[in-house]
Amino acid sequence: MKRRAGVIAALVPLALLVPLPAAAASTGACAGLPVAAPPGTTVESVTAVHKPGGTVTFPDTVLGPTPPISGVPSYCEFTVTLSHPGAGDHVHTTIDLPDTGWTGRFQAVGGSAYAAGDFVGNGLVQAVKDGYAAGTTDAGLSGNPLDTSWGLTADGKVNQGLLTDFAYRSGHDLAVVGKDLTARFYGHGVSYSYWNGCSTGGRQGYSEAQRYPGDFDGIQASAPAVHWAQFAVATLWPAVVMNQEHDILPPCEFDAFNQAATAKCAGADGIIDQPELCGFDPRSLIGKQIVCDGKQITISAKDADVVRKIWNGPTDEHGRHLWGGLPKGASFAGIAATGPAPDGTPAAPGFIVADGWVQTFLLHQKTFDVSKITYTQFAALFRQSVAQYDTVIGTANPDLSRFRAAGGKLLTTVGTADQLIPTSGLFDYRRQVDRLFGGTQRVDSFYRLFVVPGGFHCNGGYGASPTDPLGAIVNWVEHGKAPDTLPAANPAGTVTRDLCRFPKVSRYLGHGDPASASSYRCV
Repeated sequence: MKRRAGVIAALVPLALLVPLPAAAASTGACAGLPVAAPPGTTVESVTAVHKPGGTVTFPDTVLGPTPPISGVPSYCEFTVTLSHPGAGDHVHTTIDLPDTGWTGRFQAVGGSAYAAGDFVGNGLVQAVKDGYAAGTTDAGLSGNPLDTSWGLTADGKVNQGLLTDFAYRSGHDLAVVGKDLTARFYGHGVSYSYWNGCSTGGRQGYSEAQRYPGDFDGIQASAPAVHWAQFAVATLWPAVVMNQEHDILPPCEFDAFNQAATAKCAGADGIIDQPELCGFDPRSLIGKQIVCDGKQITISAKDADVVRKIWNGPTDEHGRHLWGGLPKGASFAGIAATGPAPDGTPAAPGFIVADGWVQTFLLHQKTFDVSKITYTQFAALFRQSVAQYDTVIGTANPDLSRFRAAGGKLLTTVGTADQLIPTSGLFDYRRQVDRLFGGTQRVDSFYRLFVVPGGFHCNGGYGASPTDPLGAIVNWVEHGKAPDTLPAANPAGTVTRDLCRFPKVSRYLGHGDPASASSYRCV
């Protein structure tokens, strides 16, 4: 269904086209192209560099090393700088276009945490290797996924322009600029366009489906932070609990609780695949002695209560439930990480994404000590975040009727052991969509959610991870083959699984190898 080929170029007035200046680093293949400015934007500059093919390496980042990618064709990289009148922003949109082997597809690559785009560059390069024209955006931000310094202006107020760019505006601009520039480079429009992202990139994908349903034919949006205004405060809860109870559990003690929960609730594969149904009570470990960091300790009633509160999720000052907690079986090292403070005492510093949100966007104090937040203050901050920002950055509008009418397809994967974003929010959202559209079967015609037993946030896990979710949605969009299950495997290929469509779950047949997909069925 080539419904968007060449459409963008036809919609943009020629007066908004900015010629590409010749540059010393450019080749003839990169020079002389105009660029269309999306409505409401100004193109400030356009540069282009021709990059040779071969093996591409990447510098280490705040998230660790990134492996090189080999077999990459030579490509032209455009950088388009956009601004929005009155916003005071300078948004850099990067478009990579392979010299040879283009499949006719365009792929937009999403970001992570507080980075709006592919700040490493490996997602773009992989897309180029796979034959896509590919694009990403920095939304005018620093590109550091842990940095929120851009969130406040010099006078200490929230930078509404950059927040809007991060929330949704830059993703739409990327779609417009990326598809237009691709069409001009190759001489004809893109055949199909795709969004590919996880976490923040997943949230961006849902934003596109809800706000700009005509931007992409297919959206692969995994582990999405669909309720950002809630999630960004709720994930501070474990630190609030430990600091308010004056009981900072070491990682090895958290491990003991997870091991006990797994022993009670795991299936034949050793994985808790439905944490919400796990009836393990952490109080059953009270008095148990364990060896932790070389010392023997006894689990106390207070320790068990801390774990219970983290698993149950945040409550307000009256004990009313606010949001989902950490899934049983998921590592506490994400949102409940602990370690020594500079003075050597135990500390629960808080999940860094939540810390930045509270400090910058709610309190406007970048150096505020989140460890001092009380239960009452936490509840107030949660309510403030939802009231002030849900309409700006929230992507939990269940009305996907315009996306469905446009012919779009949405595919999401999420792990049951997601250690960063509580999964209950996504499941609640999908149930709302089902109710609005009259049932799961109708929604599955355009939106499918697959659950990864034991899967971590975005990738990795205790079992098998989806091997090619983007390929699945390409097959769905271009050939009408909606995936009933998704193939999954561990890196070594020794564990396989067919991931089930929500609300179905994977069940062991009672015989066969627990590491083999053939030993399970979706029920």
